[in-house]
Amino acid sequence: MSDCVYCRDRKGKRPCPALSGPLCGPCCGTHRMVRIPCHTDCVYLDDNVAYQQQRIGEQFEQQRRAFYADLIEHRGAKAAEVWYFLEAVTFKHFHARKDAQDGEVIAAIQTLRRSFSPIHVPEGMAPPFAESLTKECRAFMQGEKADAQLVNAVLDRGLAFLTEFSGGGLRSNRFLNGLVGFLKHRHPDVAEQLTTLGETGGRILLPGGAAPPHRPAPFRAP
Repeated sequence: MSDCVYCRDRKGKRPCPALSGPLCGPCCGTHRMVRIPCHTDCVYLDDNVAYQQQRIGEQFEQQRRAFYADLIEHRGAKAAEVWYFLEAVTFKHFHARKDAQDGEVIAAIQTLRRSFSPIHVPEGMAPPFAESLTKECRAFMQGEKADAQLVNAVLDRGLAFLTEFSGGGLRSNRFLNGLVGFLKHRHPDVAEQLTTLGETGGRILLPGGAAPPHRPAPFRAP
């Protein structure tokens, strides 16, 4: 049996299409979709995604609760609704994508943040999620009467939270796995509604007086 092509220490027992060689179980489990550019049809990826989402979702829930408590303390309940809405848009867009990376979310939020700047900086064509996030966020702001200054403050705090939880790896998907796992396993009804909105192209609306972040409210389409 050949050595693992990643660590060169343990024996490789799993054929890895991405690295064209055998991987040991620990390297496959630790580095898949983070440091290894996995093929989306890899059977080991399919077998492990749900487990990883649930495990990381539990860690995400704890840190998310602390983030929301800080956000509400310093910016109020409306700020929490803004980030809650952004989480919903992110889940709707990425819940079924095994190859998605946190960098796509970070880049989209940065693009959204720049769109509120009084200094206009011409940009090239925005990635699909950046375009979708900006469009839905502006519609949300208009409907919920959220001012740009508040949204900018939320985006700044949210980016810091997202980046810290992600861990900074170039191919990290820890934030996305945490968000998807948290909603799917702790709030499957909300996850199902968002999935339906993603399939139908419906726009996310928060009901009046949205529930606290630890008890997500349902979403509805217009």
